[in-house]
Amino acid sequence: MGARRSLGRPFGWLWAAYAVSTFGTRLAFDAFSLIAVLVLHAGPTAVSALAATGLAVGAVVAVPLGPWVEFRRKRPVMVAMDLIRFAAVLSVPAAFALGRLTFAHLLLVAVVAAAADITFMAASGAFLRALVPREDRLVANGRFEATTWTATILGPPIGGAAIGLFGPVTTLVLDAVSYLLSALGIRAIGGKESPPARSEPPARFRAGDLLEGWRHILAGPALRPLFLNTIAVNGLTMATSPLLAVLMLGHLGFAPWQYSLAFAVPCVGGLIGSRLAPRLVARHGHRRVMLTAGALRACWLIGLAFIQPGTPGLVLVMAVELGMITCFGVFNPVLSTYRLDHTAKDRVVRTLSAWSVTSKLTIAALTALWGLLAGLAGTRTAIAIAGLLMLATPLLLPRPDRSPKDERDAVGSPV
Repeated sequence: MGARRSLGRPFGWLWAAYAVSTFGTRLAFDAFSLIAVLVLHAGPTAVSALAATGLAVGAVVAVPLGPWVEFRRKRPVMVAMDLIRFAAVLSVPAAFALGRLTFAHLLLVAVVAAAADITFMAASGAFLRALVPREDRLVANGRFEATTWTATILGPPIGGAAIGLFGPVTTLVLDAVSYLLSALGIRAIGGKESPPARSEPPARFRAGDLLEGWRHILAGPALRPLFLNTIAVNGLTMATSPLLAVLMLGHLGFAPWQYSLAFAVPCVGGLIGSRLAPRLVARHGHRRVMLTAGALRACWLIGLAFIQPGTPGLVLVMAVELGMITCFGVFNPVLSTYRLDHTAKDRVVRTLSAWSVTSKLTIAALTALWGLLAGLAGTRTAIAIAGLLMLATPLLLPRPDRSPKDERDAVGSPV
């Protein structure tokens, strides 16, 4: 099968680097919030501010890095971002060991890590586009997606156990080491990377370069509807996450292990979906699979507004999450491949950066807004409103293509 074929040694090293850093990140899931509460004794307002501010400011900081990265070799940038994350994250355990850790330090590291994450992922997307032939990109993105969901299943429980046994900063040490190992893996790819060409001299930075990613996304019919749909879906999904924690752990009395189980087990759906994606595309085409999975992933969130105490409620959460995550597992690698196929090689970094920056800012804004909504209308009502809005998100998707030909032929996307 296509999903099993070798994509070459260079891709193997890139995949290994991605896997180790992703597992490190999932091991350190919510580590900053836990350290803020357990070590610095921060309250809920400060913890929420840490999460939202780090995400939002980091996204803004990453904006000017897109044009800077676009016309530079991507591997050195990826290595540099890994080393920056290694140093920033490791500074937290170091400060803790010296008794000098402060809330401002945590906030600064959160900002640096968020900006480096966005820059790394944009550079790696451009590098993958050059490294892997077009016909293999879906297989490659499917492997990344499967790795993400595997890490999500295993990482948080192992990280929680490590914190319980060895202390609150343990997982950050492991996360920092994972970035160092990722940098070594990217260096091991070997070979020469040609410097990107640009049509104008790079001597002068232009303010318009900052907006080129958004201009490319919004100007054409290929990416604009998918961008708007994805931003809305991700924002609504993430905005309900803290509300579900309050509802399940507070109002409904679920134990922490039940809460973790409810969201860990359904991640198997991500593995299933990512494995199915190449086969579904081979049979039905990129566009049809993407639009179908994109519409189906909007049908599940409303179910979380009907959670009840006890085993029935736990089963409902797991069933809803399994269905939604399976749809995401199919949709995400197909979208990633489609986006690369429909973006010229000299705009990839700026496009991916703009996409990621907008997503993170939207998530931060909607998370804050839904927190206020829950305070005014109640947690369950706020989740229900998010679910109802989610049902409308398929209207943002592109219209189905009735042509029997693959949409790539009609659009004429750059290779």
